Amino acid sequence: MNILIITGELASNLVKDASLKSDHNVKVHVVKTPIAAFLTPKKIIAELRTLPVKELKSQDMILTPGLIRKDVSPITEKIGIPTYKGSTDAADLDIVLEMVDKLDLSTKKSADKLIEEEQKKRALKYIADFENDQENIEKLLKKPENILVGDLPVGEDFPMRVLAEIANAPTLSPEELLKHAEYFVKSGANMVDIGMIAGENMASKIPSMVNLLKENLEVPVSIDTLQTEELLVAVDSGVDMVLSLDHGNYSEVLPELKKKKIPAVILPTDYKRGWVPETTLERVNSLMDLKEKCKGINVIADPILDPVNSKSMVDSVIACRKFRDDVNEKCPIFFGVGNVTELLDVDSVGVNALLAGISMELGASILFTPEESGKTRGSVKELAVSSKMMFLSKIRASIPKDLGINLLVFKDKRKGETILELVDVPEIEAGSEYKFKQDPLGSFKISVEEGRIRVVHYQKMQATVAIYGQTAWELYHEIINRKLVSRIEHAAYLGQELQKAEDALKLGKNYMQDFPLFGKFMEY
Repeated sequence: MNILIITGELASNLVKDASLKSDHNVKVHVVKTPIAAFLTPKKIIAELRTLPVKELKSQDMILTPGLIRKDVSPITEKIGIPTYKGSTDAADLDIVLEMVDKLDLSTKKSADKLIEEEQKKRALKYIADFENDQENIEKLLKKPENILVGDLPVGEDFPMRVLAEIANAPTLSPEELLKHAEYFVKSGANMVDIGMIAGENMASKIPSMVNLLKENLEVPVSIDTLQTEELLVAVDSGVDMVLSLDHGNYSEVLPELKKKKIPAVILPTDYKRGWVPETTLERVNSLMDLKEKCKGINVIADPILDPVNSKSMVDSVIACRKFRDDVNEKCPIFFGVGNVTELLDVDSVGVNALLAGISMELGASILFTPEESGKTRGSVKELAVSSKMMFLSKIRASIPKDLGINLLVFKDKRKGETILELVDVPEIEAGSEYKFKQDPLGSFKISVEEGRIRVVHYQKMQATVAIYGQTAWELYHEIINRKLVSRIEHAAYLGQELQKAEDALKLGKNYMQDFPLFGKFMEY
């Protein structure tokens, strides 16, 4: 294919480098303007008309800079050659040229966005097709390492399922309980767990909690307790899975689980006697022994993932691998990711992704987490995305990169090239202060609550209106349209604070007006 690429002077070397790597016949035309993004369809049309007609007519396609703001379809209309937007960053142009035959290029969207969208669409379609292939699911469920929890297929051959725990569930009102559960499902949880309170018997609250969640959710519901009475009440109430059986309680609960064919997570402990395995071998042997004792029900083995530098996170991972390798008849494996994230003062995004990758290599089937602290807010969604990434990585036998799905939140995937325009003007170091003057039209109190930003306008200490929105753009436009701000420094301040509030909303961070959103951790 003959492709003509239009670019500016500053990006020209990068564009030429990309063109040389392409299998297509690529010609680069450099317009005499420093920054390609400043080009318009009108300017490009004028530029193209300076080229020899024969040379121009030999082209099958024209690619413009992706950063051009306007629709480039007028170029096609005037020149007669299909014209589309290339990538926003010249450094990504080699990928565009590599996939140009497969992409449905656009005159409005940049090509790199289309690449991401196409990769994501294909990835999600693959997973959806897998999940909807009932014939294949029935075949896979015949293997011992795959089971049903409720109607949900769980096991090594399926994407890892995310089990989200509602911690201290009995202390919540029915409205709060359902709100937590619906939030988790919306975040991507495949199952929801009712977390009971250690050391307290609240069996009387279990039936109503189970009924409420079963009636309103379309995902399996489990319960997390070691108390025999609570487990029995939960089984009688219709839970889809119990967490957990160990050597101290299994004998009393097992008969009821067999009757109702309810699966259980098993632990290598005996909390009634206060016994916890000390070594990796003890942990593995104890799990194998309890698995044998629980014949007649489907079990999910939990070797118990230890926090970093507690007993030993490494030993607990080794125990997980050893159990999987040594057990006579395989079963699904439970991975308590929250044990690590909640006890590590690090943003949860990367931690969850890495632990999901380790879990995938170990053959685990369930990723378990609550969201108890601010640093782990969003963990369910992060694990849901990670599960998809690792499933694709496993199926494709590739590293978890360029899958079409990612968890890049704070950093960009590629390091973009910074191209500075040389300008002959005075250079000033910012830092001068101005004397604050009260805006005669009033002041604002900004907060983030319930998934939106709230801006209350005050005049003479009295609230006049509360404005809600999810983006800084829509909020400051509403403020301007209502003529609630008059001083330029006040408007600049509002723009800064509203953008901080929007970032906090997106990232799940706490927002406090007039305080920095991010700590200065790099100064430690």
